[in-house]
Amino acid sequence: MKLSTVILPAQRWALASDVWQRADEYGLHAAYTYDHLSWRSFRERPWFTMIPTLTAAALTTTSIRLGPLVTSPNFRHPLLLAKDLLALDDISGGRVAVGVGSGGTGFDATVLGHEPWSTGERHERFVEFTRALDILLREPATTLDGPHYPVINSRQIPGPVQLPRPPLFLSALGPKSLALAAEVADGWVSFRSPHAGEHESTLAAVRAQVAMLTEQLDRRGRASNSMEKLLLDFEGDEQPLRSFETFLDWAGRYREIGMTEVVIHWPVPDSPFDNDPAVFERICTEGREILAQWDG
Repeated sequence: MKLSTVILPAQRWALASDVWQRADEYGLHAAYTYDHLSWRSFRERPWFTMIPTLTAAALTTTSIRLGPLVTSPNFRHPLLLAKDLLALDDISGGRVAVGVGSGGTGFDATVLGHEPWSTGERHERFVEFTRALDILLREPATTLDGPHYPVINSRQIPGPVQLPRPPLFLSALGPKSLALAAEVADGWVSFRSPHAGEHESTLAAVRAQVAMLTEQLDRRGRASNSMEKLLLDFEGDEQPLRSFETFLDWAGRYREIGMTEVVIHWPVPDSPFDNDPAVFERICTEGREILAQWDG
């Protein structure tokens, strides 16, 4: 089982560079960051953007995989994003993984002045955005006639280092988005669904998502193990970083239901991610080795 982290883009690079280097030295599978213009309780705190942060990280690290977890249509056009990601894939030597989601309803959804999208329009844009990104990361020349993200005779040269394109990981919680993931994605990202029942545990909610995803993969003739399955430590009823033993129990329960990668947040003081740095370091070193041994 793989262990990765999310590093929030919430420090000036003079401080943040050390964090990314340590993630690389720990031997973690990947270090992701969020793609927002501002975010939740960090609205009035430092917050930098995704592409420059990951570019600097690519030049600071040597082996760890990098990427947004996740980017979204909220303020992105798939062509401009694809061009940036192709450059990042080149700079990193082919270490990019691209997490994509439908986007939330917070600050990013209205900061550019448009009215918040309905649930239906948000999903419609998510589908078009994801399919466009899939194509734009593969093809050297592209024309797309979608209603939201048209592209006319673009060029993506020289193309990605990773062929046929950097892997796409879709954040998907409901039946429609899970069907999209089964159709186009290399990996799936889950966390506790906001639609989970009041008395439904995070584990139960994710188990139900795994069953829906497996059904969608079966319909398309894809084996369940053809898709990486990532669990993001986010909200819900669990506190996996409370202790080393709690983390191992948590990761083991999700491995049993088919998750292949767990993603934990790098500690940030005075925030929802204000976890014990000593426990976190032990998880990233000793814990990472134990998880790797689970897969033989």
